[in-house]
Amino acid sequence: MTKEMNLEERFQNYVDQENKIEPKDWMPEKYRKTLVRQISQHAHSEVVGMLPEANWITRAPSLRRKVALLAKVQDEAGHGLYLYSAAETLGADRADMVQDLLDGKAKYSSIFNYPTPTWADMGAIGWLVDGAAIANQVMLCRTSYGPYSRAMVRICKEESFHQRQGYEIMMTLAKGTAVQKKMAQDALNRWWWPALMMFGPTDDESPNSAQSMKWKIKRKSNDELRQEFIDKTVPQAEYLGLTIPDEHLKWNEETGHYDFGPIDWEEFYNVIKGNGPCNKQRLGARQKAHKEGEWVREAANAYANKQAERARKEKGAA
Repeated sequence: MTKEMNLEERFQNYVDQENKIEPKDWMPEKYRKTLVRQISQHAHSEVVGMLPEANWITRAPSLRRKVALLAKVQDEAGHGLYLYSAAETLGADRADMVQDLLDGKAKYSSIFNYPTPTWADMGAIGWLVDGAAIANQVMLCRTSYGPYSRAMVRICKEESFHQRQGYEIMMTLAKGTAVQKKMAQDALNRWWWPALMMFGPTDDESPNSAQSMKWKIKRKSNDELRQEFIDKTVPQAEYLGLTIPDEHLKWNEETGHYDFGPIDWEEFYNVIKGNGPCNKQRLGARQKAHKEGEWVREAANAYANKQAERARKEKGAA
């Protein structure tokens, strides 16, 4: 027990000195499990996050918009790949992680369980959802686990393009016809509160945050990140001529931040439990894609085994 405590103390001191933990380094089991849970949920969110947008690739209003949206969805698939790979360095098995998602055991971001009925939703997702994701993820570029930190550097660079792409869509609509501006406002109304929920429960209701911050997995609390997002986003909405759907929203001269209204946490937890507008639809789509892609996985594994066997024979012959 004493040896274990000494190892944990040394580990914490190492982290406190802003050093990166690498896969072969000793780490507390709880640290490893926390990272596997967080990274795998992040990976699942990237993969499921492709679904609300994929439906609009063929219906985007121009070839330029189609190509940009296709590239974005492709980026998100890549982000999932980086993150599953990072989780594997902690001893997690990718097949197990994917199966947990398909079985409904694993969680992903609640935001992706909302529908996308209009083209303006593509703008709102890019501007608000990816904007909230960037606020969360920029700090993860300095997370204490090396593989996760390095994966996030590239992911954040690509997410910044997604956010600008979404804002451009919203700007085009907001500066367009009355019908287009109304469409943009409607999308903002529907996505604003779910975007704020993306940062997770309030600090006093988030059981894992304190330990994650001590280990420097997280660098800022949920409430800090949410406030930063609001402070940055409100002026952007004002520039677009759109109205944030919060009657309590106002600038506070004393704090230097925007005050905002209460978040409907009952809705948040209801979506987390699988009762959101599109939970069953999203999970069903992933299950269908996984089943239909089985032959591809089998072919890839057969090819990999054949190549490995050929390499063994060549090595033996030499």
